[in-house]
Amino acid sequence: MSESMSRARKHKKTGISDDWSAARACLGPDGRLSVVMPAYNLGPSIAANSDRVRTLLDGRIPFEIVVVDDGSRDNTANELRAAAERHPDIVRPVLLAANAGKGAALRAGLAACSGTHVLLLDGDLDLSPERIPTFFAVMQAERADIVIGSKRHPQSQIDYPWHRRLASRVYYTLVRILVGLPVTDTQTGMKLFRREAIAWAFERMLCKSFAFDLEMLAICHAKGYRVAEAPIRMEFGNKVGCLSFSTVKHVMVDTLAIFYRLRVLRYYPSVEVHPLPDPLPLVSIIIACPAPSPYLDECLAGIARQTYARIETLVLPDLSAQLNAAPAAGLRVIPTGHIRPSEKRNRGIREACGSLVAFLDDDTIPYPDWLAHAVPYFSDSGVAAAGGPGVTPPRDPWMAQLGGEVYANRLVSGTCVYRYRPGRVRTVDDLPSCNLIARADVVRELGGFNTAYWPGEDTILCSDIVHRLGRRIVYDPWASVAHHRRALFGPHLRQVGRYALHRGFFAKRFPITSRRPAYMLPSLFVLGLVLGAPLAGVHPWLARAYLCGVGAYLVITGLAAIRRCPLDWLIVWLGIIATHLVYGVRFLQGLLSSRMPCERQRFDHPSENTTSDAERSRSVTPS
Repeated sequence: MSESMSRARKHKKTGISDDWSAARACLGPDGRLSVVMPAYNLGPSIAANSDRVRTLLDGRIPFEIVVVDDGSRDNTANELRAAAERHPDIVRPVLLAANAGKGAALRAGLAACSGTHVLLLDGDLDLSPERIPTFFAVMQAERADIVIGSKRHPQSQIDYPWHRRLASRVYYTLVRILVGLPVTDTQTGMKLFRREAIAWAFERMLCKSFAFDLEMLAICHAKGYRVAEAPIRMEFGNKVGCLSFSTVKHVMVDTLAIFYRLRVLRYYPSVEVHPLPDPLPLVSIIIACPAPSPYLDECLAGIARQTYARIETLVLPDLSAQLNAAPAAGLRVIPTGHIRPSEKRNRGIREACGSLVAFLDDDTIPYPDWLAHAVPYFSDSGVAAAGGPGVTPPRDPWMAQLGGEVYANRLVSGTCVYRYRPGRVRTVDDLPSCNLIARADVVRELGGFNTAYWPGEDTILCSDIVHRLGRRIVYDPWASVAHHRRALFGPHLRQVGRYALHRGFFAKRFPITSRRPAYMLPSLFVLGLVLGAPLAGVHPWLARAYLCGVGAYLVITGLAAIRRCPLDWLIVWLGIIATHLVYGVRFLQGLLSSRMPCERQRFDHPSENTTSDAERSRSVTPS
């Protein structure tokens, strides 16, 4: 019996089509299928899985396989490099430096692929790729733009635990109520798209991990793209069968956020989409630092991985120094002496050759598409600057991770929480200089950073861009960097205190961006706490009101801090309370001050500096 006849009989038994005519018809004479496979810690199987897909498609339709390693900690990246060497015209690896979530991995894969049609397929192949011709048959028969696999399709063959079936049914009901998608399953990891449909969605998506499937389909459906369902064959295998509390929580939060953006804000149709400027501008990345450090090495490695090519990098330490990291693009080391970060950045602005200047702190790690997402906004002449969030690195120490969670809590950062976790695209008038890209001519017109203050010089610059010049600053959640956090409690609270002191002072010196209710609430809380205590002794009713107010505050902050681990929960809860108290006191101190300490004395980085005096004294030629 021939191999083709054996395969046909096998597919007939399993209900899988071996007819590729629909696929060829959908692709047309010039079409190509891009199979995008996200992978995380799949070192033992990813090479075999990509070979399985390659063997299935080889000789049937034009195709490529783009496998995205989402910052795996095992040998997945090495396996992908080896597979690409064996099949250089077919297998294209995309290697992310850090785990950024499945949505971010798929976005990187889409940017790297070139097909007219895109198949998203989980890298572990728990979903049979032999269903691909069936997906194309459904696309052709129903004239669909998108075909998604459905566990609830009557012809699906699935090995799936009962509790996961129950969770899927409950989630499907919720999605139908909130979003109104005409499908029975949004989360299955096998989806076929016409490229224009998935490109439309990815240009507007915000979710990076949990509910990204739902957001992608909701955006496409709202635009009018037709969605159809196809049967799948699923082998759940040795996957962990329980849904963690954290996963359920994040999925629900993301789902409600999608509903809010889709039905209330009507956000997705309003998203600005800009092409890259032509010609591509040179970007001068400016890093002010006291001396080399392991953090700086990580930062330079992140710059070296940028997908945007036209870059030069200016590192401004106190002394001439050798850098341990692999040289980043167009690297120049410019010793400045022991001066403030704002003065270092101004020196970098003067030395920069690019029409755009990008500012990073030395303890940040830019994601590979950081500049690729920010630079397109500068095709709009009204945009003078752009930036994104500084998220906590997943490998930071435990107490630093919890410090990052405190910053990313809405009860702490309020309307500015988008600085610490991804939010929607928006126009802003205040972004931190740890992640800020600006037109060089605009920054020079303003005289660079104000050197009288640290911190806060970035607040003044952004305010001048928007309110003096009438230009725009755009925040994009995908133009993100990882930003190392100070550990709870001492280092974190000292940093919070410095920010609050200057924000309080700026509330009277630069009120247009600093005299806002969100910045004043912690001080009102502190005043209420202090003044309410003696008043509580005047009358029992005042005592009850005071205790009820304090109790309500503790309940609300406790709920906002909730974590699966009781110890994490307690520490984050105490961190929120301590942050409110320190910020409130220091804001009042700044509000009542006539001058800031930085106006009376010169200093660079605070005591939490990661470099030692010995490192600062190194004086050798940069590598």
